[in-house]
Amino acid sequence: MSKAGVTLSLADIQAKLGGQLVGDGSVQIEAIAPLAEATAGQISFLSQRKYAPLLATTQATALILPLEAAGHFPRPHVLTENPYLYFARVSQLLNPVTIPDPRIHPTAVISPTAKIGRNAVIHAGVVIGDEVTIGDDALIYPNVTIYHDCHIGDRVVIHAGVVIGADGFGNAKDGDVWIKIPQIGRVIMGDDVEVGANTCIDRGALDDTVIGNGVKIDDQIMIGHNCRIGNNTAIAACAGIAGSTIIGERCLVGGAAMFSGHIEITDDVQISGGSAIIKNIKKPGQYTGVFPSVPHADWLHIAANLRQLDGLSKKIQLLEAQIQALAQQKNGE
Repeated sequence: MSKAGVTLSLADIQAKLGGQLVGDGSVQIEAIAPLAEATAGQISFLSQRKYAPLLATTQATALILPLEAAGHFPRPHVLTENPYLYFARVSQLLNPVTIPDPRIHPTAVISPTAKIGRNAVIHAGVVIGDEVTIGDDALIYPNVTIYHDCHIGDRVVIHAGVVIGADGFGNAKDGDVWIKIPQIGRVIMGDDVEVGANTCIDRGALDDTVIGNGVKIDDQIMIGHNCRIGNNTAIAACAGIAGSTIIGERCLVGGAAMFSGHIEITDDVQISGGSAIIKNIKKPGQYTGVFPSVPHADWLHIAANLRQLDGLSKKIQLLEAQIQALAQQKNGE
């Protein structure tokens, strides 16, 4: 349940966000909560039919409902095509971001050559390197580190512990010794991006690492050097994206998905959680590349059989050749 930040009447909410107001618009809304937990003074929403039975018992003062629910609920409500999106907008209204004073915390370490945009908020312990550009209305939470020469767009939100612009993992082999390759690219981040806590986005080796406009990146994600993430793509927690991977626009990447690097994913692709992507994806759609979980003993049996697949494949090819030879011999009689 969200804590009360602002109190608005239901009519005020509808005036700001649209939708069809049904019932008493003067009721006061001070917070938003799930159907099962909502109490007086709170608004809730129905975005999935499986939760419809809760409408009969919810204590919410008002509701956000889909258009097809018209005429089925006596309490004040707003009808809208997308209740989940409407819920998000209402939550923004009721829970505005608190702006600290001063906007830049005195413990932040900011290079004199960095450029900070208008109304940017920079919290405690943030380190911003040389020649970094921070856009207008950016919000940077505590202990974020942004290395030199990186660009952060307007209205970007970066959560605690994020590291942007550290060296990519680039080394060349000299016999048994690894020789470091200087990482001389940058990280270029577009507008309206959000980066979750403790995520790392490496700078490019030669080219830049690029994060497009509107990209949403969850916690504890690794994005390697030279990667390019297309506009409005969303990536869930613990995904690992190896260097030089290109992910298109409007993609959805499930948690703990893995990308092997030097591959390209087209626009409008959905990657299931835990999938391992090792080659290009050229067509939009949903892709899954993992074994379903099974009891451990069953997995041991499957793993043993997997080791025999190569030999079994050769035997099958041999049998097919023998069958074909017999068929040809019979036809020749």
